[in-house]
Amino acid sequence: MTDSPTLLAGSWRAAADGRWLDVLNPADQREVVGRVPALSAAEIAEAYDAAETAARVWRSTGALERGAILSKAAQILRERRDAIATDLVREMGKTLAEATGEVAKTADFFEYYGALARTPQEYGLADARPDTTVSVRREPVGIVVAITPWNDPLLTPARKLAPALAAGNAVLLKPATETPLVSLHLARALVDAGLPPGTLSVITGRGQDVSAALLGDRRLAAVTFTGSNDVGRTIAATLRPGVRLQTELGGKNATVVLGDADLDLALATVCAAAFGQAGQRCTATSRLILDRPIAAEFIDRLRTAVAALRLGPGLDPATTMGPVVSRGQQKTVLDHIGAAVAAGARLVHGGNAPTAEPLAHGCYVEPTLLADVTPAMAIWRDEVFGPVLAIVEVDGFDAACAALNDSAFGLSASLFTRSLAAAHRFLDRADTGQVAVNLPTSGWDVHHPFGGFRESGSAFKEQGVEGLAFYTRVKTCALRFA
Repeated sequence: MTDSPTLLAGSWRAAADGRWLDVLNPADQREVVGRVPALSAAEIAEAYDAAETAARVWRSTGALERGAILSKAAQILRERRDAIATDLVREMGKTLAEATGEVAKTADFFEYYGALARTPQEYGLADARPDTTVSVRREPVGIVVAITPWNDPLLTPARKLAPALAAGNAVLLKPATETPLVSLHLARALVDAGLPPGTLSVITGRGQDVSAALLGDRRLAAVTFTGSNDVGRTIAATLRPGVRLQTELGGKNATVVLGDADLDLALATVCAAAFGQAGQRCTATSRLILDRPIAAEFIDRLRTAVAALRLGPGLDPATTMGPVVSRGQQKTVLDHIGAAVAAGARLVHGGNAPTAEPLAHGCYVEPTLLADVTPAMAIWRDEVFGPVLAIVEVDGFDAACAALNDSAFGLSASLFTRSLAAAHRFLDRADTGQVAVNLPTSGWDVHHPFGGFRESGSAFKEQGVEGLAFYTRVKTCALRFA
């Protein structure tokens, strides 16, 4: 175990009062994998003071220079991949292959937004007044707070930091309490790449200790948040008027398998999308809608595939599914399963936490299949965020679309079919921000706009060129030259 100082107001520091937070290994809760400072409200004020000065410096830095620093950070992340991925596994629990992929995708974010510095930064418009030109430019909003979750503790900060910094803002990053270590790796890469002091601070600590100071400062311009709907609503109610808010919230993503689908392709894809990362992705497949003629065969084959998954610690090469992130999350997932069975769902596979050594010391949940689910059940409607797949059977395409859209969420959806007509109709009728055919609900790239509808988040998209809009304000400039 090592103590990891955090990046605060331009320097690497412990908490002023000497308090630390333990980071536990989800694969074995007896192991403390590291400690980070438990910051106080007073130290948040220091971060804002530094960010206020740094924001002016960073904004005046040319776009090409900012882009070069982000590109250099991408290179550093790739060079440090193995060390970062190992810490990611130890604090979050995903497999080493999943963690290594996350480091690579994180680097891609900084490379992508660094390269956007060479694209047009403003544009001209015609003006009816004589001897007058008009241009439209985008400016940074100022100081941004980024609040990120534990499930993708490196990638989600990168998804926010890369466009925020590319646009010229200063950022205060608040990582999840369960998974702060890799955020410090990310900050170190940016500092080593040349990011000016104070442009980024990493606020490690418990939410109840820092949230009021973090969200109540008069200098705050924008908050970008990924996490639960409950916390998102609390943040929205807390912010003063004029502070913009971007949220990426819950999902209850569904995959539809029609009777004409390639079942081999659908089976492999659904299994990976539902149980990869122990189901702890906002875009994970958590609902499966099966056309009745193929339902029994598909469930039987899916049971066999899921039974072959091997639970274990993420650093074990034989592991194909790791633990959930914490004891609290483990209990939440098991409670969801128990309530579904009590409501009449049929347990096809899994449903328990391993009790034998050595898995009993970790936060494991068996990959779980629930059939005979009805739309009235909570398991069909509530986000579980674990390795649980709820299954319903329907009669045909129209019924499948109705079941898909019968949700408060609207993040991601997919369809498996050989019919081109059904594919096009599905792209139109799926009421989700991401929709795919013969592909998983997960797996969107850094240049693809990302974000959901309805209770899955705000109107501001993340990723791609659209991802810059939240971090910039538009200024229209007129100049009479005679």
